[in-house]
Amino acid sequence: MFGHLEAPLLIRTLDHIWCPSMANNESAVGRLDSAEDRSPSLDLSLSLSLSLSLSALEEPPPPPLNPWDVVLCVSGALISCENAIVVAVILYTPALRSPMFLLIGSLAVADLLAGLGLILHFLFRYCVPSDSVQLATAGLLVASFSASVCSLLAITVDRYLSLRHALTYCSARAVTRAHLMLLLTWAAAALLGLLPAMGWNCLRDAAGCSVVRPLARAHLALVSGAFLLVFALMLQLYARICRVVCRHAHQIALQRHFLPSSHYVTTRRGISTLALILGAFASCWLPFAIYGLLGDASYPPLYTYATLLPATYNSLLNPLIYAFRNHEIQKVLLAACCGSLAPGLSSRARTPSDV
Repeated sequence: MFGHLEAPLLIRTLDHIWCPSMANNESAVGRLDSAEDRSPSLDLSLSLSLSLSLSALEEPPPPPLNPWDVVLCVSGALISCENAIVVAVILYTPALRSPMFLLIGSLAVADLLAGLGLILHFLFRYCVPSDSVQLATAGLLVASFSASVCSLLAITVDRYLSLRHALTYCSARAVTRAHLMLLLTWAAAALLGLLPAMGWNCLRDAAGCSVVRPLARAHLALVSGAFLLVFALMLQLYARICRVVCRHAHQIALQRHFLPSSHYVTTRRGISTLALILGAFASCWLPFAIYGLLGDASYPPLYTYATLLPATYNSLLNPLIYAFRNHEIQKVLLAACCGSLAPGLSSRARTPSDV
């Protein structure tokens, strides 16, 4: 009897011991099965979240709209329209093929590219933010502004040589000299513009950035130093031009028995023109050139915009100073507005004094 009672008790005890563990195992197996059933969806959601995070890292969101960039874009549109008129006049007027107009055309093309570069910089910055696009627009702006400044120097050299060699100014040698200056101008500008794309940038070295990202500080220092050198050369050449003009005006006044007052009026007019040219260049470019030499990436962006905006205005003033004040370009524009051709456009000798 005692044995009959012990067997069922042992069975119930074993059932009590083993059943919870079996239940736990079954629930664990059930959880594993449910986890296996849910694993494809979990993997899909994880892959989607990873891809979204990677795409967010690769394509950063566009920055908030900066009013200074809007002003630069509007300035670029005005610069492009104004210089496009000059390029069209020189390109479609066969009479305007002297060395002087070739150099003025080079200046207008450089300023036109600068205006387009400002527009593209704004569009790509807020529509397609990318490091490669940023390097391309920065290189275009550096090349176009460098070509503009070098074209100003070439015009100054051409003016000086035309006064020193007035009898042979329109000869084939003068045309060859103008072509050579154009070649050197655009070669130097292209080299300066390609340096950021060739690796001289600060995209991976934030400490080496200049006041204009992504230009390296050494690169902007080189460009700023070149601008200061061009200004020094222009200042020296225009001082010599001023002396030559004053001497020629005095000789002409003596030969033609003009009154001294007429000599002073002519001299004052020439000096005022030279002062206008040098004053416009200095007021536009000197603040940015000096700031580019002294500043670095730690300076507030406001200082960069405050010095860069006047520099862009030089491209807006160049057509007014060098092109639209010329009598023959005025005749072509007047004829285009009236729908007729200017009579006798090519019958008159062209000299830089008309500019």
